[in-house]
Amino acid sequence: MEAGGGDWGICGVTQRSRTVLDQLEPQDGLYTVLARGPHGVEARVVGTERELLFAGSQADQVVARAADPAVRVVTLTVTEKGYRHNPATGRLRRDDDSIRADLAGGSPQTVLGQLVRGMQARMVSDSGPLAVLSCDNLNRNGATVAGLVTEFVDLLPVDEARHLASWIAEQVRFPSSSVDRIVPAATAADYDEVRRQIGLDDEGVVVTEPFRQWVIEDDFPGGRPSWEAAGVLLTDDVTPYEVMKLRMLNGAHSTLAYLGALAGCETIADAMSREPFAAVVQRLMHYDVRTTLQQPTGFDLAAYEDQLLDRFANPALQHRTAQVAMDGSHKVPQRLLSTFRARRAAGAEPRWAAFAVAAWMRWVWSDRTDEGVMRVLEDPLSALFQDKLSGASSPSDVVARLLAIRDVFGNDLCDDEIASRLLVDALELLTGNGALGAATLLEHESTPNE
Repeated sequence: MEAGGGDWGICGVTQRSRTVLDQLEPQDGLYTVLARGPHGVEARVVGTERELLFAGSQADQVVARAADPAVRVVTLTVTEKGYRHNPATGRLRRDDDSIRADLAGGSPQTVLGQLVRGMQARMVSDSGPLAVLSCDNLNRNGATVAGLVTEFVDLLPVDEARHLASWIAEQVRFPSSSVDRIVPAATAADYDEVRRQIGLDDEGVVVTEPFRQWVIEDDFPGGRPSWEAAGVLLTDDVTPYEVMKLRMLNGAHSTLAYLGALAGCETIADAMSREPFAAVVQRLMHYDVRTTLQQPTGFDLAAYEDQLLDRFANPALQHRTAQVAMDGSHKVPQRLLSTFRARRAAGAEPRWAAFAVAAWMRWVWSDRTDEGVMRVLEDPLSALFQDKLSGASSPSDVVARLLAIRDVFGNDLCDDEIASRLLVDALELLTGNGALGAATLLEHESTPNE
């Protein structure tokens, strides 16, 4: 607004708890963005939040806001599992109890239910066009949300569904986006730093790194803020940037998280300080990921790879490995398996990608870290993993049982003998030597020109 004008503001909606509202409401929606770099800290107070709602108790108000003609854009940052979909297929989980309840009517409790009922109310009140912009780490996130909305509408009564589907097709757009910025959970030290920087207590501190990149498909039928004035890249097709970011940044990030957590590393920077782990993620990006990418015009992939390694190693950013490791069943398919599949489709044996996937398998299978500390598995499919892996006694058994979970691995990889062998070999290495020992052995066995 400072650079491009306008009177835009945000109605912020939290889905799962009132915590953020309790933090921000006494502060009139103000909060501090604390950017921590290796050479300094910058604090900036943000004032774009004008209204705050908790969907758990204010779902009808959320729907009303979505139907308000003054609202032109709905952005989503609900993490992968918030879409209630199958991560392997991108399809709606029709057996989800909350989705079924939302389809039956009443105050919608899921993001999809709130979106669709908001669009329905918008259609009835003739409130004009709308853009729904996903900012989550999903392949083709705009198209994914559009597909889930379509599925939800198709499950409504026939007359209701037909009119709504036609209105959505004419009035709603689902641009994709790619957001590249590391944002760990705030710590007590971060709150203390903000107090020193601005002289006030702030309960809503957001911690991040100096780097930021936001790429958006420019398809907003009702208008949008002048985001380009703040450095946003507007494009006709976000796919090359999205795939690059998911496989390079998120794939390497998850790999560090699982290896680091297994080895007892508290943070990503701590994991990066272990040279064998740093070597694994560098070779994952260089030998497996980069060969699968369509390089965006004018973009330097080699420089991006080096930049990512520096960002991961940022000691000022205390990003916990446990935070990155959670919800792996919804993250691994697009972050790691997409690379694995692309390499197999090209006839290659993606050893580094296999090692990364096996690190996740080891995290899911073992109930302890390499140091003997009990690990807590935070994942929507944790009960399923526990059931499927009960009694599993060997890496080959574990790989076979996990590959059979179609919600994660789809229908193809369990029949790929080379894929199975690569995963078994990697899991055996991790099981017999621990994460750090396995990474060390793999690094020494491999040559830079493999």
